[in-house]
Amino acid sequence: MAIGERLVREIGPIRVINLPRRTDRRAEVQAELAGLGLALGPATANVPAAIFPAVRPDDAAGFPTIGTRGCFLSHLGVLRQALAEDAESVLILEDDVTFPRDAVARLPAVLDALAAADWTIFYGGYRMPAAPDAAATGIAAIPPATAVVTAHCIAFRRPAIKLLVPYLEAMLARPPGSPEGGPMHVDGAYSWFRAAHPQFRTIATVPEIAHQRASRTDIHDLKLYDRLPIVRDVVQGLRRLRRG
Repeated sequence: MAIGERLVREIGPIRVINLPRRTDRRAEVQAELAGLGLALGPATANVPAAIFPAVRPDDAAGFPTIGTRGCFLSHLGVLRQALAEDAESVLILEDDVTFPRDAVARLPAVLDALAAADWTIFYGGYRMPAAPDAAATGIAAIPPATAVVTAHCIAFRRPAIKLLVPYLEAMLARPPGSPEGGPMHVDGAYSWFRAAHPQFRTIATVPEIAHQRASRTDIHDLKLYDRLPIVRDVVQGLRRLRRG
């Protein structure tokens, strides 16, 4: 069995958030998944890995940027779809995800540990104020109150999904800065949810199995060199060289 098939079996079907116009990122994430023995299929139920068309709204509507809102809505869209399909779990990947070679080599042991673990929320990539202690099993529990930055490789099981969808929808309806939680970056929203629902056990791989490629952002305002086509192409080439 290919390691990607085991990844889907133990964690959940993969949904890759990708803006239709970002064909560069789509090609790169296809290559990443091919390295795990997976191919992207149509976005329908029971497909191991598929693209979820990202949302690009016209305005920020209380979020820090238009891209921040789009990212939030895209994650929410994946979760709504999983809920509608009665999925037991879903693994959300953002299209700048990358799986380093050493991480792929560690995956069998990590998946063995996950199969024996009790978890509801899973992080394959993250940034935290203090990294979790390395464990012989390759996974570690993350306390509910610990904020986790980034959401490029995150999974939820159905008990969390059922509560998370209305939780995120309520955030959309509140004003910015609401003490109950208003519009914010989706990784922050996930941390709020975890803190509010300590019954859901969060597990992370130690060290990470998924990083983020250096790539032109769709969330924050673009730098000048990412707005000029010729310069942008040169910068993208340099980023690929740096990743290599």
